[in-house]
Amino acid sequence: MPPRTYVSSVRTAAAAEKRERVLEAAATLLREDASIARFSLDTVAKAAGVTRLTVYNQFGSRRGLLEAVFDGIARQGGLHGIADAMAMADPRDALDRLVEIFCTFWNRDPAIGRLHDAMATDPEFAEALIERNERRRKGLSALVDRIAVNSASRQQRQDAVDTIFALTSYPVFAMLHQGRSAEEVCRLIRSASRAALEGLTG
Repeated sequence: MPPRTYVSSVRTAAAAEKRERVLEAAATLLREDASIARFSLDTVAKAAGVTRLTVYNQFGSRRGLLEAVFDGIARQGGLHGIADAMAMADPRDALDRLVEIFCTFWNRDPAIGRLHDAMATDPEFAEALIERNERRRKGLSALVDRIAVNSASRQQRQDAVDTIFALTSYPVFAMLHQGRSAEEVCRLIRSASRAALEGLTG
């Protein structure tokens, strides 16, 4: 029995190592390849030095691989700080912190831009990213509800959430980042997000 346990542990470790190698190869291709259309299980397998079957067994599909790459970048990109931001006593300070977190994240890795480009060619992956973005919307909704007084209507709250949701998106960050530093973009988005709250507090 002990030998079998040892063999099983070795196989698990080897599978985990291959998974990380595939994810790193996939992220590197997204950073370096100009065309998202050329991103496939075959190209990633070749870059990682494994078989296409290995990639398929680990991720199931191109969408599954893209999702795993995005989630890996998210883990490394500071999004874990969202929980601490949401727990801040002042919801306006929390909003400022969320803007900083997302600006830093969008600016951190060029692979993020390619992953967003993939939404145009892969509807299933687009759906997966939209689902992840909705988590950001829920967080913003919670903050707006904390900020708004009872006199603010549901429509006023929804307008504020939708505006800040758009402002904190990757496409807006990328557009504003042309000719501006990430810090300047963050200040712009933070100011515009604060302005979207006007009218909520009477």
